[in-house]
Amino acid sequence: MNHHTASPRNARIDFLRGAAIACVLLLHFTLAFGLVNSPLGDLLGAAAIKAIAFNGNYGVTIFFVISGYLITSGILTRWGNLRQIDIRYFYVMRAARILPGLLLALAIIVVLGVLDIPYFNNGDAKPPLPASYFGIAIASILTFWHNVLMQSAGYFNYCLNVYWSLSVEEMFYLCLPLLCLLLRRTWLIAGVCLVAVVAGPLYRSAHADNELYFMYGYLACFDAIAIGCLSALLAPRLPLPPQARRMLRLACGIALPVIYLRGIGGHEAFGFTAIALAAAGILLGAHGEQQPGWTTGRLAAPLRWAGRHSYELYLFHVIVLAAMRNILTRAELSHAMRLPWLALFLACSALAAMLVSRHISEPANRALRGWYRQRKDAAVLISSGG
Repeated sequence: MNHHTASPRNARIDFLRGAAIACVLLLHFTLAFGLVNSPLGDLLGAAAIKAIAFNGNYGVTIFFVISGYLITSGILTRWGNLRQIDIRYFYVMRAARILPGLLLALAIIVVLGVLDIPYFNNGDAKPPLPASYFGIAIASILTFWHNVLMQSAGYFNYCLNVYWSLSVEEMFYLCLPLLCLLLRRTWLIAGVCLVAVVAGPLYRSAHADNELYFMYGYLACFDAIAIGCLSALLAPRLPLPPQARRMLRLACGIALPVIYLRGIGGHEAFGFTAIALAAAGILLGAHGEQQPGWTTGRLAAPLRWAGRHSYELYLFHVIVLAAMRNILTRAELSHAMRLPWLALFLACSALAAMLVSRHISEPANRALRGWYRQRKDAAVLISSGG
């Protein structure tokens, strides 16, 4: 097995991922507590706050593009081409990254939910579902069809609802290595990705009247991941000079917020495609680029940090938000307290992400990968008669 050295982190990609998770956090806080009726709403206006906050699902689309790009780039870096992928090692790497933090988050939600604490229980369903429903809910998350479960059960659990996107992403990566081994040729794999890109807006257009389908369905989201995969395949074949890379990043960096602020409503078919293409353009412009810029400077450091810890922020911010909703309701939160409450939410989410990353995710990730490498080395030694 040909293992290459992993590529260093790209600060521009971390910044983009940090901006994406910030959009998601802002959306979920606004849905829970509101920002329109706040000092920020007074300053920017209700229309601006709604445009900034309520299009946060575009942030998930950006995540999908980045994930597709990084996973495909990682395969090319580690194994040289798609058909040489070590499927067992790929799955071990994914499990080592995903499971430790996810299992902890699910354990917290289930324990508090079984104790029937609001926003952790299954009280969002009408009528509320019993605690026994956690069995099928957790099984759906761990086997990557939670989005499908939500299409039948609706928004049944405040905390678990957000994990639909993990099911979409991991179902794609469950299939990707199999596709690589089956098709073997890069152009055929790229062709399948192009089919997903075409199918996305068609599917969303056919389900524009049902949010649980047009936003959370596999085909509603696979096009963004496929665009990320195609970007990773194209990037090494697109030897742009530094000036051209800067121009591409600038053009797509302007297009991204314009598309974002234009909004999701009424643009279901192609809005997600447009935001994905803009994000992909930024990734192509950032590929192999080492020159410093404003996204790599000190002012952008908080978003880069959020990008590096985006997975833990994704897992645990909703737990923080559910706990805060049990302390103060939206009606009890005064106009003046909304911004301090937002700052507290962001600080607690960041603290949880940092602690989980440092003490759970990273040690478990290293341990699982090390265990697999030891098994692999031992198997090679035995087979060689050593």
